[in-house]
Amino acid sequence: MNALRERTDVAAELSRVVGRFRRQLRRTAGRGFDSARLTESQTELLWLVGRRPGISVSAAAAELGLVPNTASTLVSKLVANGLLIRTVGDTDRRVGHLRLAKPSQRIVDESRAARRALLSEMLDELDGDQIDSLTKGLEVLNTMSRLLQERRS
Repeated sequence: MNALRERTDVAAELSRVVGRFRRQLRRTAGRGFDSARLTESQTELLWLVGRRPGISVSAAAAELGLVPNTASTLVSKLVANGLLIRTVGDTDRRVGHLRLAKPSQRIVDESRAARRALLSEMLDELDGDQIDSLTKGLEVLNTMSRLLQERRS
């Protein structure tokens, strides 16, 4: 009973802390994209394309855990809004490759730089043991992310 309660407590705390961290980082460093105009899924797609220019629509869908037709709908809306550019593949015209439009790329670059600077400042305030604990925790979160993605596949 106690082990189950501990796992439940850890699960609740994990969701609370990760959510709070994301909100605080976004609020402190800036959102980047106007949240009133874009859904969270659209924003995540733009961030992904900013990290991986030229990614295919199907690879982006897999990375974000979306079904391909949902990703395609997101892409179409972002292309229509001038935020994303979709090109056809050189060898297979059915494959769409994505890159950010210049204004979107500027927003992603500026937001990423602001977040990295803020996180660097925060890391400077931690001691060595806290950095080690954080590193171990990040390894666990990465494993959990992979397991969650495998469950969706």
